[in-house]
Amino acid sequence: MTGIDALVAAISALQRNDLEAWLRDELVSAQPDAGTLIFSDMECARVRFICTLHYDLEIDAETLPVVLSLADQLYETRQRLLSLTAAVAAQDEPIQKAIIAALSPDNRSPETE
Repeated sequence: MTGIDALVAAISALQRNDLEAWLRDELVSAQPDAGTLIFSDMECARVRFICTLHYDLEIDAETLPVVLSLADQLYETRQRLLSLTAAVAAQDEPIQKAIIAALSPDNRSPETE
């Protein structure tokens, strides 16, 4: 957990007013604690990602929500794929082979292409 002052100090490019705007726009979130805001490790990583998008890649403030929404969707899809992979790995070998065979390009129906 990182306080707002420590986060601003830790990321050299980060401007406090930008961080406050991202909080207002709900691009990041923090928990109040003893009169200050505390960021989880995940939210600190998100702030670093937004800094890269905004300062390095020069993505403007109006476009950031769209890019972050797409990144969030990609992350969620990745998590679902990892869950699916774990579920397949937990199956008996014949079932695993059947699933892998069903995923083969030769077995796809024309509707899925």
